Amino acid sequence: MNNRKQHVIQMAHQLFIERGFQSTSIQDILEYSGISKGTFYNYFSSKNELLIALFKSLYESMESSRNELLIGQDPSNLDIFVKQIEFQMNTNKKNKLITLFEEVFVSTDEELKNFLKAGQMRMLNWVFHRFIELFGEEKRPYLLDSSIMFLGMLHHNVKYYSIANGASADIYPVVRYTVDRIVNIVNGASESGDQLNTPDQMNSWLPDAMRSEQDFQDKLYQTIQTLKEKLVPKLNHAKSIQLLDFVQDELLHSKKPRKFLIESVLLSFRNDEMLDQKAVETLSGLVERYFERVAEACEESTD
Repeated sequence: MNNRKQHVIQMAHQLFIERGFQSTSIQDILEYSGISKGTFYNYFSSKNELLIALFKSLYESMESSRNELLIGQDPSNLDIFVKQIEFQMNTNKKNKLITLFEEVFVSTDEELKNFLKAGQMRMLNWVFHRFIELFGEEKRPYLLDSSIMFLGMLHHNVKYYSIANGASADIYPVVRYTVDRIVNIVNGASESGDQLNTPDQMNSWLPDAMRSEQDFQDKLYQTIQTLKEKLVPKLNHAKSIQLLDFVQDELLHSKKPRKFLIESVLLSFRNDEMLDQKAVETLSGLVERYFERVAEACEESTD
């Protein structure tokens, strides 16, 4: 995104916060950002498209920073998850996103509503797969239900905690409390075998592009788990396990995965007789597919 277009988005964001989205006209945006009507329509076909561009810009920045908190960390560490959620909630607060969300949902604009609903599904999908990392594959049957409950609990806990303690109150106690409660819920559902929604339902809720991304992540995780199953840390396999974790971490959590390092690791895997070479080839194919998608995205952004 060029600097001038980003400037218009930032100026519009300030107006939306101060006046509200519905009360801000395109003329207001033109005057506040210092651009002509022709320049505006060169960037955006409507005020709605500008708002969607604003949300996308904030989402991408937030998701990138949120994922960076995982780099080099144990994905099963609850404290890291707490930090990720705390960061996201503070980002929402800083950018007044909840106010904008609420204004969109009471509007009659279906395009904006559908965009936000897709964003909610993206968040639910992220929490669901983080829960798999946190609680283990064996508890997967109960983790979609738990993800839905977690997000509902978090939303209402933040709302009433803010009413009781003021909008500027530290969000950390709310996040920590809610995460601790969901641990008990996951364990309770696992022990009782209670299930409301099956995890497969998540795929039918996702837009096609998001489903493709999730398919890649699931196949990557499954392939790496297959390779790990035949390795025993005590039998000099600790290094191979660390390298498998490195590849997964680079592709799923790194802002700029280092292709040359990943290819070097794959080369060492092909020379390792203790590894399932069929699974190594599958992993190589997934890596190749990943960087092809990155290249395609770069080409589209420069068009």
